Amino acid sequence: MSDVHTTSLAAVDPTVAAGSAQFLTPVALGLQALAVNGKQAHWNVRGANFIAIHELLDSVVAHAQDWADQAAERVVALGLPIDARLGTVAARVDPTEVPAGFAQWDDMIRAVISDMDDVIADVQAAIDGLDEIDLTSQDIAIGIKEGIEKDRWFLVAHLAE
Repeated sequence: MSDVHTTSLAAVDPTVAAGSAQFLTPVALGLQALAVNGKQAHWNVRGANFIAIHELLDSVVAHAQDWADQAAERVVALGLPIDARLGTVAARVDPTEVPAGFAQWDDMIRAVISDMDDVIADVQAAIDGLDEIDLTSQDIAIGIKEGIEKDRWFLVAHLAE
């Protein structure tokens, strides 16, 4: 029988855990909100570029969900809980950004980009703040920023003339 060693949560520096949670929690919540609003936009987009935007928004939503999971799981791996219940996520969102009903594709793109810009600001704050706290958490934030900026570029390209 092999000897299995596990790392206890007590081995995690509480200052590192708290600092990482401070910066990654807003990222996780913002990405959850982006996923919900992105799906809203996906269902209600209209216009000449419908199919391209409809499919691209599905990709944005899937990525946002994956990145939210990465950020949240890092916090939990450090031994702290994360509150991503619907009410907590909703409290972070401007409900007027993404229209409640049908809207033209360019208006939907602008609304989703605005949501993405909010998340990118939180991600940049995490990158900056985690530099002195936890490089592993910072690496997660850097990866998220790379991905969300790529998705943002894909959306912005539809608006370019």
